[in-house]
Amino acid sequence: LAVKDPTAVERANLLNMAKLSIKGLIESALSFGRTLDSDYPPLQQFFVVMEHCLKHGLKVRKSFLSYNKTIWGPLELVEKLYPEAEEIAASVRDLPGLKTPLGRARAWLRLALMQKKMADYLRCLIIQRDLLSEFYEYHALMMEEEGAVIVGLLVGLNVIDANLCVKGEDLDSQVGVIDFSVYLKSDDDIGGKERNVQIAAILDQKNYVEELNRQLNSTVSSLHARVDSLEKSNTKLIEELAIAKNNIIKLQEENHQLRSENTLILMKTQHHLEVAKVDVEAELQTYKHSRQGLDEMYTEARRQLREEAQLRQDMENELVVQVSMKHEIELAMKLLEKDIHEKQDTLIGLRQQLDEVKAINVEMYQKLQVSEDAMKEKNEIISRLEDKTNQINATMKQLEQRLQQAEKAQMDAEAEDEKLKQEYVNKSESLQNEFSQKEKQLLQLETDLKIEKEWRQTLEDDLQKEKEIVSHLRTETQEIVNLKKEFLKLQEKKKQLKNICEDQEAALQELASKLSESKLKIEDIKEANKALQGQVWLKDKEATHCKLCEKEFSLSKRKHHCRNCGEIFCNACSDNELPLPSSPKPVRVCDSCHAILIQRCSSTVP
Repeated sequence: LAVKDPTAVERANLLNMAKLSIKGLIESALSFGRTLDSDYPPLQQFFVVMEHCLKHGLKVRKSFLSYNKTIWGPLELVEKLYPEAEEIAASVRDLPGLKTPLGRARAWLRLALMQKKMADYLRCLIIQRDLLSEFYEYHALMMEEEGAVIVGLLVGLNVIDANLCVKGEDLDSQVGVIDFSVYLKSDDDIGGKERNVQIAAILDQKNYVEELNRQLNSTVSSLHARVDSLEKSNTKLIEELAIAKNNIIKLQEENHQLRSENTLILMKTQHHLEVAKVDVEAELQTYKHSRQGLDEMYTEARRQLREEAQLRQDMENELVVQVSMKHEIELAMKLLEKDIHEKQDTLIGLRQQLDEVKAINVEMYQKLQVSEDAMKEKNEIISRLEDKTNQINATMKQLEQRLQQAEKAQMDAEAEDEKLKQEYVNKSESLQNEFSQKEKQLLQLETDLKIEKEWRQTLEDDLQKEKEIVSHLRTETQEIVNLKKEFLKLQEKKKQLKNICEDQEAALQELASKLSESKLKIEDIKEANKALQGQVWLKDKEATHCKLCEKEFSLSKRKHHCRNCGEIFCNACSDNELPLPSSPKPVRVCDSCHAILIQRCSSTVP
């Protein structure tokens, strides 16, 4: 034989005890027929079994003084996983009588049962196994499949209404012992099965009506919340629309003012432009005239400057000619001086020759006596020499005269050169004065031109600023047009929201009418139940025909009996079906009282 795992056996035993406790609690609560309180024994046993299931496989945590093993740690983790559990966790912490974590865990289980959300809370807890591994061992009940089975069984507890007083109860010192005698069957329990079946059917019907009413109430509350939100959004939209209208009116006024200011600015700018154009044209005319006069003066000055330059060139040419002539005269004077020196040398030579001739004449005169012929010849030579000396003296005189004339000519040329130099200096000074005056006039004209250019630049800057202002106004008008378009879009959205609101109001009215009809039907069912409490079902032999179609029953037309009104219908006439939470298939409902129909299969009627 294979040895079983003791932890698996413990999990199976706890699962079976949970099944028995939950089943017994539901059956006893249905037979009890009213709201359960904290003194109800099956309910106390259920809490004890749940406490044992939650304690299975719990890890021991070391505290300051001793070892601690409590289920409050994993239950406290639920509020982080399921936000709706924050309320009961806070209320458990605020309870004054609880001192131990076990007492808080017991109070948490009771509040979760009263909220009918214990299964939801524990389902969120077992899904997060990685978080549960901090509190439980790997073989614990909450870590295995048995925990998911127990959570599925806890869903059936939602049919039970519990009213438990947690505040004054001593939950810290309770002893959790399972009473197995509750789950043992007796003969009296077997005898009351039929009555329990009837009560279970009635309670199923009651729970179905309550569930339907709860769903309708939830839908109505959600619709009310939607209506409130739509009303708030509608009021917000109306306020935003009013604000938008006010903004649009302000913008229209500003647009009006801006347009009027724009027209005024345009008129002013046009007037300024016209005045500026007239001034510019006049200044252009004056500038053209002044430019023409300046051009004429400039051409005249250039002509005079050319003439003066030509005169200066001529004077320089003349001066060059005079200098060349002076050089030529100096060369001629040098040549003359050279000739004079040569002639003086020749005169000296001739005088020496004359001295020699005189010596020779003396010698000849001395020798005259020697020879007369020699004397004659000598006289002839002397006469010739005298002629030559006379000629030389004449040429000397001529040369002296020419020298004097050359000296006079040189003196005259030097005087004329000095005069020309003086005139040239005077003329150059006058030309420089006139040139400086012309330069001053040109500088004055250039400053005037610069001033005119600066003034023209300022006018162009003013024109550019006016153009920028006009473009800015155009952009503002474009923005106003865009705002108008957005306002039209908002109006369209408002119309759409109005249509949606009207549709939702119509849907609410329809739902309200359906809810009122369902409430009226429930009241009719209650009245029919009250009226039919004393009636007795018909016997199977007496019921031979259908109540609606009045046809005879057969194998194809089976009998269906109403629990409330006692009427018998065939399966063809009783085709109204409704879903039931406790049944996997939809049940057939009576056409007159809307109660559940039962198929008749025997002749005995209870």
